[in-house]
Amino acid sequence: SGDLAPLAHLALVLIGEGVAFYEGQKMSGAEAMKKAGITPVKLQPKEGLSLINGTQQMTALGAILVARGEALVDEADLICSASLDGTLGTAAAFEKWLHEARPQVGQLRSAANLELFCRDSEVSKSHEDCGKVQDAYSFRCTPQVHGACRDLLSAARKTIEIELNSATDNPLVHPETGAIVSGGNFHGQPVAFMLDVIGMALSEISSIAERRISKLMDPNFSELPAFLVKNEGLNSGLMMAQVTAAALVSENKLLTHPASTDSIPTNNEKEDHVSMGPWAARKAKSILENTEYVMAIEAIAACQALEFRKPLQPNKGARLLTKWIRSMVPPMEKDRILSADVEAVAAKLRTGDLEQTMRKERLL
Repeated sequence: SGDLAPLAHLALVLIGEGVAFYEGQKMSGAEAMKKAGITPVKLQPKEGLSLINGTQQMTALGAILVARGEALVDEADLICSASLDGTLGTAAAFEKWLHEARPQVGQLRSAANLELFCRDSEVSKSHEDCGKVQDAYSFRCTPQVHGACRDLLSAARKTIEIELNSATDNPLVHPETGAIVSGGNFHGQPVAFMLDVIGMALSEISSIAERRISKLMDPNFSELPAFLVKNEGLNSGLMMAQVTAAALVSENKLLTHPASTDSIPTNNEKEDHVSMGPWAARKAKSILENTEYVMAIEAIAACQALEFRKPLQPNKGARLLTKWIRSMVPPMEKDRILSADVEAVAAKLRTGDLEQTMRKERLL
């Protein structure tokens, strides 16, 4: 599966052997432990095997991915609310009764978020009598898509929580009888499946976000200057930001190919079927990071679109997002290098700062 060797290297440092990085410097495991003020562990019988023969690596990464993924969906709901006002969309599709007619758990949560975020919008009131009948799927169906992603993350959370509190070593010793049995609790198939599922969920968050970014850029849809910049012939605005998002989404689509259905035998065919969970975890981590960049681009684009809606005030979710974005990224008046803006917003997203801000303002 790709877990034994990495876990062995971790365990070596734990006992004061091997190699480690401390404050960015590569050094021996013994020196790193000393500098960190950690006493190396003296292993008792069977503890060495337990450190490397289980699902620890994939489960640890899975726990991080679930926590970050769940926060990202809430943030994606918020960013969508800003994009909606940016494109003069309607919040009618988020009404509670509509979603109670199809009571998928995640869908209800995202719909409730969006209904709350979209309140108190002067932008929305300004086009109540327009001729537009309905919005594109990437707006109208956001609760259904984001909600389905929530449900996948919820299923993954249940599996990961069980795994975190399980004995996955082999062989296991019965605590009362002392019986020693070689079993298969070390096999990571349940976790591997869920890691692939996490990747699918996060990939779809990025996919629908990129479609909203595209709609913001398109003057035929948004009725705003092309690529959200004045003098669009002279300036390319956020054009390449959308191209970047499209590239990241395309990469995510390839990364969602399952690892958990693969297997390659080793150890003279004794280990003839494995879960490939660590590879599933690494793929899901890449998808998460790509998705954070896509969400950063949508947030920047949505707030830029709202500059053109002034002096009208956007909805309460968009007001919070604009304040958060403008603490890092100024409005675009003419072309500038955008990579620093995207990196700054993505880095802040990664810390959970936007989610914390939403909670502080009682939007979660």
